[in-house]
Formats: sequence, C-alpha cells, structure tokens
Amino acid sequence: MNKPILVIKIGSAVITNSSGYIDEAVIERLAKEVAALHGQYNVVLVSSGAVGSGKQFFKKYRGTLVERKAAAAVGNPILIRLYHQFFQPHGLTVAQALCERHHFSNRQQFLQLKETFAEFWRNDVLPVVNENDLVSNVELKFSDNDELATLLALGFDATALIICTSVGGFLDDKKTVIPLVEKIDDGLLSYISTDKSSLGLGGMLSKITFTRLATSLGIKVIITGLKEPDALRQSLVGNRGTTFLPQRSDLKARQRWLASGSITLGGIQVDSGAAKALLLRKSLLAVGIQHIKGSFAAGEVVQLVDESGTIIGVAKVKMDAAEIARHKTEKNALAAHADDIVLF
Repeated sequence: MNKPILVIKIGSAVITNSSGYIDEAVIERLAKEVAALHGQYNVVLVSSGAVGSGKQFFKKYRGTLVERKAAAAVGNPILIRLYHQFFQPHGLTVAQALCERHHFSNRQQFLQLKETFAEFWRNDVLPVVNENDLVSNVELKFSDNDELATLLALGFDATALIICTSVGGFLDDKKTVIPLVEKIDDGLLSYISTDKSSLGLGGMLSKITFTRLATSLGIKVIITGLKEPDALRQSLVGNRGTTFLPQRSDLKARQRWLASGSITLGGIQVDSGAAKALLLRKSLLAVGIQHIKGSFAAGEVVQLVDESGTIIGVAKVKMDAAEIARHKTEKNALAAHADDIVLF
C-alpha cells in the first residue's frame, strides 16, 4: 500500500476500431503494459468503450441518452470480460467499479470508495472504472471519462494521470506532438481543435480542461497514445506523448476531496474584491458574489469563478443558492468558510 497511485484513462477511440467494436489486440497489449507497471504502482484503469461495445445490439441506434445508457449496460460486461481474459495471464484479476457523482460529493461515500480500492490493491485486483450510466441522472452525469479519471486522481492523491488518446499527445499547429508543457496558457490553447471522436464524448479541449485542474493541484498529467511499444512506461519517463508538469500543491486530504467534487452543476461568480480576499485565505461573504449559477443545496461543493469567468477554486457552501441570493446585500452573511474553500 506504500506504492504511488497511477490513474490511466483509455478513450473509446483507442480501444475500438472504425466499426465501433473493441480491438482485442489493443486490450491484450494494454494488459501487458499495465501489468508491467503493477509492481511499481497501484493502478486505476478508467476505461471508455462500453457504449461502443453495446450499441451494435440496438436497432436504429441514434445515440440518444436512453440509448447510450442501454448500450453501456450491454457493453460493460463485454468490456470487463475482455479485460479479465487478457489480465488474468499476468496474475491480475479485474474488478468492475461503476461510479456516480455522489460517490465524490459525499465525503463518507468517497472514503468508502477509497477503502474498497485499497482492498483491491492489497489483493492484486485491478479496478476498471466507468460511470454507472444506467442509473446516472442526466443532470449529475460526469461530462466524460476525462473528468471521472481526473476526480479519481485528485481524490486519491495520484502521482500521475495518463490520458490515452488516438492522436498520441498534444499537437501543435503543425500536428506535431509537444513533448513537455510547463504551463497551460493562451498560446497552448490556440492549438486546440474542437473536433472530437465519433465514439467519445470529449475532445482535446475536455482533456486540457481537466489537465489544468489536475496539474494545478500537484498531479503530473501525460497525454499519450498506445500505438508505440511500451507506450505507458515510456510516457512516464517523458519519451512518449506530452507531459504536463504539476504545480506545487500542499493540499490536505480533506481539501483534495473538496477539489475532487469541483466540476458541479452549481457555480458562484465573485467580484474582484472577493477574489482578492479569497487569495488571502479569507472566507467568502455573500456580498462579494456577483452571480449564482444553477441550483445547489447548503453543504454542496460549487465552482468559484472570477469576473472574467475563469475557475479559481471550489467551495463547500453554508447556504443554498436561494439563501445566498437573499443575503447578497448583507455585509456579514457567510457563504463559505475559508476552511471549506480550495483555490486552484
């Protein structure tokens, strides 16, 4: 249990062919590479591909939410069977771990999740994680598995997060992989295309959004591919893909849990004075709030954004959205205590 934690996210386009079927050769190669890292890391494998595996069984599949839920329910056991088949020869058993957002937003449930994963690792069991699409409320779904993988990496205090894509890294304007990124700035963002895989929900913009979150909280992120031999290990030492360097972070375990619930329905926009006060580790007062986004309850974790709309942190609020709106003109109304605020 003293081994560092490594989260690996596999995109749909990486493990499925052009027809939408799982490419067993890729799963076999992935199993070999992950097994080689098992002695050094406690690994979490976040795998897409369930919808792609299951949609073939539905007549006139159009990709509606209900159809995606149904396809995932069919495809998940197919995917897990393949992982079990190819990991077993390496002495690893796989466990299917279907997560929902409340597993992160509720502290006790999150601690139970961590304890279960620790039990997996003690017994050489590899958790293969996906969203529980069948029962996930549309309003509470993860935006994609990039988000799910990032929240696991944050909550578990992972050493690194590897995001495997079909393009093999972050590309510049000449479609060449950039090997190292020290800071995500406007220049880097200008290279992003809004195109996304026909199989997946996310694209490079999604990956960079969550990469920025993870690196700001001290986690190294690597965007890479699986086409080259020994891709995962070579990526970890900087020889493949794009490495995004982590920023310094001294967050405690509870603060990391707060951050792991950071992508929520609710949001609060603060004025410049409140933003400065937050940087000085002050509490958030209702009077410093400019705008409230969404509906949230007291005790929930919401995003904090500045006047420009940039996400600056998260906060566990003392009041629900309606109460905050009612108290916006009161100077001493406490919206969130400093101990319940994490800045990025």
